[in-house]
Amino acid sequence: MSEQAQHVQKPGWFTVNVFNRAVAFLTRRGLSVWGSRVLAVRGRKSGEWRTTPVNVLTLDGERYLVAPRGHVQWTHNMRAAGGGRLYLGKKTEEFTAVEVADDDKTPVLRGYLKRWKAEVGVFFGGVGADSTDEELRAIAPRHPVFRIRQAGEAEAGSAEGAGARAGDGAGERGPVPAAPAAAAGQAVRPGSRCPVPGGPSGGCARVRPATACRG
Repeated sequence: MSEQAQHVQKPGWFTVNVFNRAVAFLTRRGLSVWGSRVLAVRGRKSGEWRTTPVNVLTLDGERYLVAPRGHVQWTHNMRAAGGGRLYLGKKTEEFTAVEVADDDKTPVLRGYLKRWKAEVGVFFGGVGADSTDEELRAIAPRHPVFRIRQAGEAEAGSAEGAGARAGDGAGERGPVPAAPAAAAGQAVRPGSRCPVPGGPSGGCARVRPATACRG
């Protein structure tokens, strides 16, 4: 496996203990912070639900989850599960996911950085929304991208890289919400947060976006 395919940036103390907790708290109460949702994905080995705050990018009629911190645990679990759940307050959405090929990530990464660069720019090595296609393509292998669609919608093609891998990533453990109400009270544990977004990382009490992250 290439070095870029193993790329991971760990969240800082502020992100884990302040920012992500604030975003998850607000999102569970139905307040989306710059597109935030609480993502739940089954662990690829244990089968238990893991949760983390993310941001959902809508681009040209499609929705995407982007991992600004690289190949973190939720991305490995997503490849194995092929989908998951998104929570916003009491609303629950089941979805399927298809990983986007590196050659097709450029417009998605550009759109993601255009909206959330203030929060996640630090994770992209100086590459931004105004960078060239070549520069964006060069960093594509470092940042997994998944196209998501509501469960039941027709999905052309098959998921790429859907093979399960050993280990779940204990930091993202979370009890599966049996119903939306249960999800609203579910606590996102420290290891499951950050990067930023999956969407921008937001905050409640005037948390500075530039320091936030999740994904």
